[in-house]
Amino acid sequence: MSVVTVQLGQCGNQVGLELFDTLYNDAQAGQRKTYATASCGRFFHQTEHGEHVARAVLIDMEPKVIKQNFSKTAKSGKWKYDNASGFNQRQGTGNNWANGFCIQGPRHREAVEDILRREVERCDRLHGFLALMSVAGGTGSGVGTHVTQCLRDVYPKSFIVNHLIWPYRTGEVIVQNYNSVLTLGHLYQLSDGLLVHENDTAHRICSQLLHIKDISIADINKVIAHQLGTVLQPALTADSNGVYSTNPLGEFVSALACHPEYKLLSMSTIPQMTSSSIAFTDFRWPALIKHLRQMLISNSKMEEGIDWQLRPLAVSERTRSLTGSNVNTSLANLLILRGKDVFSAETGIFDDAALYSSWLSPKDAFKIWKCPVSFNKYEKTATLVSNSQALIEPLDNMVRKAWSMFAARAYIHQYTKFGISEEDFLESFTFTEQIISSYSQLGCNV
Repeated sequence: MSVVTVQLGQCGNQVGLELFDTLYNDAQAGQRKTYATASCGRFFHQTEHGEHVARAVLIDMEPKVIKQNFSKTAKSGKWKYDNASGFNQRQGTGNNWANGFCIQGPRHREAVEDILRREVERCDRLHGFLALMSVAGGTGSGVGTHVTQCLRDVYPKSFIVNHLIWPYRTGEVIVQNYNSVLTLGHLYQLSDGLLVHENDTAHRICSQLLHIKDISIADINKVIAHQLGTVLQPALTADSNGVYSTNPLGEFVSALACHPEYKLLSMSTIPQMTSSSIAFTDFRWPALIKHLRQMLISNSKMEEGIDWQLRPLAVSERTRSLTGSNVNTSLANLLILRGKDVFSAETGIFDDAALYSSWLSPKDAFKIWKCPVSFNKYEKTATLVSNSQALIEPLDNMVRKAWSMFAARAYIHQYTKFGISEEDFLESFTFTEQIISSYSQLGCNV
């Protein structure tokens, strides 16, 4: 089955480039014929000359980043984008969600759907769509939401997973909180799952784990692509009978987003370290798995600074007041293990009922994928994707800031002139606050 990736806006296109590079390099490393065939069939199609072409559609309202992507991949000699798979205009959306969703998206819908249809027709069997986008700007969030709506309308039976880049808390765009509220308020009704990466977390990984001094956007995108790759590459599931899964998005969604009120997914991957350190590190499954469990409990996005006594750990007073607990409670968890001796890894510590809401038994709430092939130069890699309370605090922080601006009527006119009314804002506020309320109740016995 094939997955079509939709790269939206500057952020989505930059992350997409790094992601396909990571997937291709990992698939082609070493003698991995079955693994490489499964990966490349999922994310690339081959020309009659044997060239690997990404199953991707690139969309931006400005041409610069898309042109750079075409140029970089053409020069690399490894894989490339189809030049006909890009759509751009000469004017951006001005970081305005309303401009992207109400004006630019509808204006170019027919042209975008034509490009999407051509890419879908290249697939022997379409499995679903992975949409890469930021929630902070105008094109990624506004046009991205409109394109997601188009995908849901045109391909109603296909899975749609949106990968969302969460902005820095200190601010990237003055209206980023408005854009984020409006994006979530609409996407939650359209997408099957929302996989979130926070820029602040990726930045700390670059600084504290990878020891990068002058951190660039490319560095952050490589961290995100590495983590995404651990989820997307072929793996063996409990029901796969020793054959790599052919239904990755479907099994991903069914494992994690089993209830329509709970679609926010966070992820952690270990280890992540400098290349020079890998050769001198002894990776052991018990330590990696125990480490991930503690990161889950403490809601730590990184593998440093963790209290190993397995007690309720540091959450803010605001989060504690929302959840009524110091412990991050999960609805569902997916553990993905890749590398040497993977079938000997013992994962029973994730079957602990104390980790989960009482709504589901651990047997139903916890799933595991394994792959004996090492990933991206790491002998062993462990990734945990969690549908839990982990994102309550950043979401609540964003909503509160947006409410504060809305109460002062700051920049509202910039949205109303493109067709978004104050009632539309209020509906999105109500929806996002309901998301916070639903996740806050995960730790309650019902």
